Amino acid sequence: MKTIFHSAESRGFADHGWLKSYHSFSFANYHNPEKIHFGVLRVLNDDSVEGGMGFGKHPHHNMEIISIPLEGDLEHGDNMGNQGIIRKGDIQVMSAGSGIMHSEKNAHPNKRVKFLQIWIIPNQQNVPPRYDQKSIVKNAVKNDFQQILSPNPNDVGVWIYQDAWFHLAKFDKDFSKTYTLHQSGNGAYVFVIDGKIKIGDQTLTSRDALGIWETSEFNIQALENSEFLIMDVPMQLPRL
Repeated sequence: MKTIFHSAESRGFADHGWLKSYHSFSFANYHNPEKIHFGVLRVLNDDSVEGGMGFGKHPHHNMEIISIPLEGDLEHGDNMGNQGIIRKGDIQVMSAGSGIMHSEKNAHPNKRVKFLQIWIIPNQQNVPPRYDQKSIVKNAVKNDFQQILSPNPNDVGVWIYQDAWFHLAKFDKDFSKTYTLHQSGNGAYVFVIDGKIKIGDQTLTSRDALGIWETSEFNIQALENSEFLIMDVPMQLPRL
């Protein structure tokens, strides 16, 4: 088993006043040649947007874009006619494909919205753009791995054009469980939202991350009540 530890403090940071964003991988003006991607996981941004502010309409193409709100209300609009609010307990996905224009803003005038924005490199290019949003709170489980994303449109959660699976977990203190990767050649990027966990000899606290590959499984122990996200992704970049 190979691992790479990314502490919360090692992330890039951008302060635009209305937007504060921590970058786990190279993004915008933050460039770290040792942190370009983890397999097909290209972007993991930890964003906080002030009340009433947001991103105006802008384009994306050939990227799977996932948003997971952690606090507050995020308003979405796009050129396909989708308009709505995503909240904590929801997950949103856009397959940008051949091209999409969208905007996102804080739907509340004076409360911050916090969310994770994640980009996955797809295994198909120039697909028709698509949008989906689902509640994941109704299927939430304690002390288990809740699947919230997969490559299968018939699975629970949302789906993307890539052999990737996301699981959200909330573990009670001292609980431990073994995670099994979904397919050979995949690795897992474990991101701690809150709390403290241990994987092997590595302890992770809030916003720390551990990349794990060349193994079929690994054990996670909660050292305190914890919430974390497992992104199970191909380590080989697609040849498109």
